[in-house]
Amino acid sequence: MDFTEIPPSYRISDEVWQRISWAIPLEPPKPKGGRPRMDNRQALDAIFYVLRTGCQWKALPRSLGASSTVHDRYQEWAGQGVFERMWELGLEEYARKVGIDWDWMSMDGAMVKAPLGGEATGANPTDRAKSGTKRSVLTDGKGIPLAVAIEGGNRHDMKLTKLTLEAQRMIPSDTEVRNLCLDKGYDYDEVRELVKAWGYVGHIPFRDERKQIIHDIPNYRARRWVVERTHSWMNRFRRLLVRWEKYKENYLGMIHLACACIAIRAIQVFG
Repeated sequence: MDFTEIPPSYRISDEVWQRISWAIPLEPPKPKGGRPRMDNRQALDAIFYVLRTGCQWKALPRSLGASSTVHDRYQEWAGQGVFERMWELGLEEYARKVGIDWDWMSMDGAMVKAPLGGEATGANPTDRAKSGTKRSVLTDGKGIPLAVAIEGGNRHDMKLTKLTLEAQRMIPSDTEVRNLCLDKGYDYDEVRELVKAWGYVGHIPFRDERKQIIHDIPNYRARRWVVERTHSWMNRFRRLLVRWEKYKENYLGMIHLACACIAIRAIQVFG
């Protein structure tokens, strides 16, 4: 397959590249010479292809580069926090052009299969105790991911609350009221106290009174669904749907790159 035959949806767009390429460090010097280094744009295109399609590294089309070279570059950038910085750049651009909706935020977790096991995996109680990972996401009112944390599949959502809040990439500078919507799985006193300590007004339904609460609130409007949509957005990046990375940093690198793309694409939708 020729490089030009790769569908545009499986390559980094010019718009995304212009906004996140600043996160890539300068090429290290080669005082003794040697073969030229793979172009950064080509390397990121190849990495994005794996993220988008979910294919194995060895199944990467040769037109995108040698799989071993691309994988080495991914490992290098993941270790340097390049993909996390790309996400931050995307959020900064989104904040300037659209504005982060701090008024109504949401948090929720999703299960991901992890057949190979590794760090931050555990027995998934919803999948016959097979190896899995719990992915916890905090979003703004439009569903743009602001924080991501992962732990083993046997980790309860409420146990990831603190870890997710600590992983926020953007922190509001004002003291306005911020509402945080969570489902009834977070109905614990320690979660309510933690949310309050972080400056949020928690909206957590009681496990045995949800229907009554909804009917008792005038002009009730569902807001937590945006985080469920965000998990759906993430799962469109097939590499996130099933975790094949054994190392936690490698899986997080894929998540961070997906979050960067989601934030930048949101500029066109909400801008």
